[in-house]
Amino acid sequence: MILADKIILLRKKCGWSQEQLAEQLDISRQSVSKWESGMSIPDLDKIVKMSGLFGVSTDYLLKDEMEEITPSEKDEDSCNKEVKSISVEEADSYLTLCRKMARQIALAVAICICSPISLILLGGLSEFGILPITENMAGGIGMIVLLILIIIGVSILIPTGMKLSRYEYLDKEMISLQYGVQGIVEKKKNEFAPKFRGCIVAGTALCIFGVIPLFVAAALDSEDIVYVCCVALLLAFVACGSMFFVWSGNIESSFDKLLQEGDYTEEKKQTRKRNAYFPTIYWCLATALYLAVSLPNNSWKTSWVIWPVAGVLYAALYGILSVITGNTKRK
Repeated sequence: MILADKIILLRKKCGWSQEQLAEQLDISRQSVSKWESGMSIPDLDKIVKMSGLFGVSTDYLLKDEMEEITPSEKDEDSCNKEVKSISVEEADSYLTLCRKMARQIALAVAICICSPISLILLGGLSEFGILPITENMAGGIGMIVLLILIIIGVSILIPTGMKLSRYEYLDKEMISLQYGVQGIVEKKKNEFAPKFRGCIVAGTALCIFGVIPLFVAAALDSEDIVYVCCVALLLAFVACGSMFFVWSGNIESSFDKLLQEGDYTEEKKQTRKRNAYFPTIYWCLATALYLAVSLPNNSWKTSWVIWPVAGVLYAALYGILSVITGNTKRK
């Protein structure tokens, strides 16, 4: 079976006209007609795109000796997926916006991480008699500062999220890059790679350095107030490290979304779409548990441990759910 026959066969299996296939590939209908009549041969990049659209390998398209595939051997859903074509202008606009918003997101995350510092310091200084205020007053002032910082962080995150929301389809839907877009994105990703690696190293180093004062305090058998200050310092270091992680991570993920690599492959997009309900249900239950434990017993000082446990458990449960839904999909 020659390439022209295979294109006709796969196009008809998907129920597409020549115009619809041409639109998916960002070419003219006449080009598809010439391919199917054997008057011309598609370029390699178009063959790669067709392999993704039809859910077949490039070997199947190129080798004349290869037998016709059966529906069970190809992705039966691939023909039913709406593929959005991404132009150079749209890709550049998205990358520029992500780079701009990455700074604001990183700053907002750092502010939220720093928000408990005032509560920790004021509580410690009041408890050990360094500040002439009661513990209740220290707690009240600390909570006010904490809430103000969280409000500032959220007020930064919400507008950035709204600006990026028009590109949500990149997280969930199958896309096709127009001619030349992939090369441009790959070039920008390669140029950013040294900065990305540097940010990961810097962020990791800051988080490690933040722990050192605690070990020094323990080695010197310091007073309790020193430990309080070391914890506050640790949060400050983690906040600075998170800025490197978040800034570089957002920019790196923008490349991966366009190239459909890493966490944004077609398979992982489908997994996230199937599991989209899980985070909302899980965190609502975690919040309900936190309130149910804290309110009756007034155990706010100890019940916070629910959140780190919930975070670890969330990652484990989501991973298990992804494996289960992935296996179910393959069956």
